[in-house]
Amino acid sequence: MGGAGHSAANQGVRPNGKPQAPGSCPEGLTGKRKRRSARGGRVGEQPGPQPPQSGDHRIGDGDFVVLKREDVFKAVQVQRRKKVTFEKQWFYLDNVIGHSYGTTFEVTSGGSLQPTKKKEEPTSETKEAGTDNRNIVDDGKSQKLTQDDIKALKDKGIKGEEIVQQLIENSTTFRDKTEFAQDKYIKKKKKKYEAIVTVVKPTTRILSIMYYAREPGKINHMRYDTLAQMLTLGNIRAGNKMIVMETCAGLVLGAMMERMGGFGSIIQLYPGGGPVRAATTCFGFPKSFLSGLYEFPLNKVDSLLKGTFSAEMLSSELKDSASVEDSNGTPEEKRTPGQENEDSVAEAPESTPPKEQETMEIVSQDPEYKDPKERGSKKDYIQEKQRRQEEQRRRQLEAAALLSERNADGLIVASRFHPTPLLLSLLDFVAPSRPFVVYCQYKEPLLECYTKLRERGGVINLRLSETWLRNYQVLPDRSHPKLLMSGGGGYLLSGFTVTMDNLKADPGLKSNSSTLELRKTEEPAAKKRKCPESDS
Repeated sequence: MGGAGHSAANQGVRPNGKPQAPGSCPEGLTGKRKRRSARGGRVGEQPGPQPPQSGDHRIGDGDFVVLKREDVFKAVQVQRRKKVTFEKQWFYLDNVIGHSYGTTFEVTSGGSLQPTKKKEEPTSETKEAGTDNRNIVDDGKSQKLTQDDIKALKDKGIKGEEIVQQLIENSTTFRDKTEFAQDKYIKKKKKKYEAIVTVVKPTTRILSIMYYAREPGKINHMRYDTLAQMLTLGNIRAGNKMIVMETCAGLVLGAMMERMGGFGSIIQLYPGGGPVRAATTCFGFPKSFLSGLYEFPLNKVDSLLKGTFSAEMLSSELKDSASVEDSNGTPEEKRTPGQENEDSVAEAPESTPPKEQETMEIVSQDPEYKDPKERGSKKDYIQEKQRRQEEQRRRQLEAAALLSERNADGLIVASRFHPTPLLLSLLDFVAPSRPFVVYCQYKEPLLECYTKLRERGGVINLRLSETWLRNYQVLPDRSHPKLLMSGGGGYLLSGFTVTMDNLKADPGLKSNSSTLELRKTEEPAAKKRKCPESDS
C-alpha cells in the first residue's frame, strides 16, 4: 500500500508541491533527458509543417463523404440543394452538415434527411418463435397485405419501420418461424422498405471495396486485401520518397497519401496527357497533402535516364497541347477519354442491373475549375491557362530533379501495361536496400518479369504471391464462412534492391539458369566399371 501510494504521488505531484502534468518528467531528470535528447537531435529541432488535424469528425459543406446502406457504397461531395440519387431514392445532403461521421439518417418526405435515434431491440424473452420451419409452406398466401396496400401506405407517408411492423402483424407464418428465421425476415424487409442512409468518412478500405464491387475494371481488378499487402510490402510510411506508376483511377495513389499523412514526397508517373485521380479526389485530402505530390510524364523517363532531358522538352510539349486546345475551339480544359470515364464510379449493389447503375457525382479534379460563363473574358482565360501551364512545368521540373537524385525509398507499380519494361527502367531511380512492389491481374507477366530480374541482378528476396480472401458471417450461434467468395484479387511481385557492383565482380553469384546451361555443355569423361574378380 505504501509503495503504491508513493508511486502515485511521484507521478502526480512534483517535489515542490505543484501538480505535475501527465507525461512530464521530474525536475531532477529534466536535464539528463534534455542532454540525451539533444544528442539524438530531437529536442530543439523545429518541427516540420503539420497537416491539418484529422480529428474533426464533423461533416462540412464541400467535404467528400461516402453514403452507406448495407453493403452498398457511393462517394459524393456534400453540396447544398444538390439532389443525390442512391439506391433508387433521391434526397438532399443539406441536413448532414454539422453532424458527425457515422451518423445514420432516414429519408423523409421531400428528400430531407433526419438523424435516426437508436432503438432498443426486443430481447429474446419477449419474442414468440417456433421450434423449426418444417411445417411452413411458401405458397405466397401467408401475407395478407397486397402490393396495392403497401403502395397506399407509402403514399400516405408512413415510415418504413411502420410498414415492416404491419407486414409482421399480417403474416400468418411469422410466429411459427424460428428466432433466426424471424431475424432474417425482418432484416430483409427493413432493407427493402426502410430508407436508411449512413454517412461515413472516405478511407482506403471503403473506397477500394466500392470500386472492386461494381467497377473492378477501373482498378485493374485489385482487391482491397491485395492493396493492403502492397502498402505493407512497399513500406509506405511518413517521410518516405516514393515513386508510383498506376492506372487504377488514383486509388493506389490515394492510399499512399493517406498512409504517409502529408509527410514526405510522392512522384507519380503517368501515361498520356495527364494523371487520372478520380479516386484520389474522393479522399478529400487538404491542400497541404498536395504539396508533396509531384507528377512526371512517363514518355520522358527514357530521356531522364540517358541524361538528355531538358526543360525545353516540357515547354514544347505544353505549347503543343495548348495549340491543340485552341484548334478545337473550346475554352474548356482538355481531358483524356480515360479521365472522363474515371470521373464516375457506380455503387456496389450485387443485384442492381447495369442500366440502373448510379454514378458517383464529383466535381472537377481541379478545385479552381470554373464554367466558361464564370471565367469572364477570353483574355482572363488565356492568362489563367498560362499560369497553370507555368505551374505545371515548374512542378514537373521539381519531379525531374527528385528523380535524378536516384535515391527513392520505394517503387509501386500497378498499371494495365506490361510490368517488365516499366520495372526495369524505374528501378534505376530507387536507392539500394529499398522495397519495390509490382501488381498485375495475371501471373504470367509477373513470371516473365521475375525471370528478367533474376538475369539482370541487383535485386534480392524476389517473391511472387497471391492473397486468399474469404469473408465470414459472425452472428450469435450462427457464425460460418459465407457461401460466395472472391475468385482472385491479382498477383504481387515484391523484392528489395541492392547494389550491382559486387554481383558483377563475383562470378559465383549467377542465376540458376546459367549454371544449368554450363552443366549441360560440359560432358563428363567416360568411365569404365571395374568388375570384381571372383574367387575360383
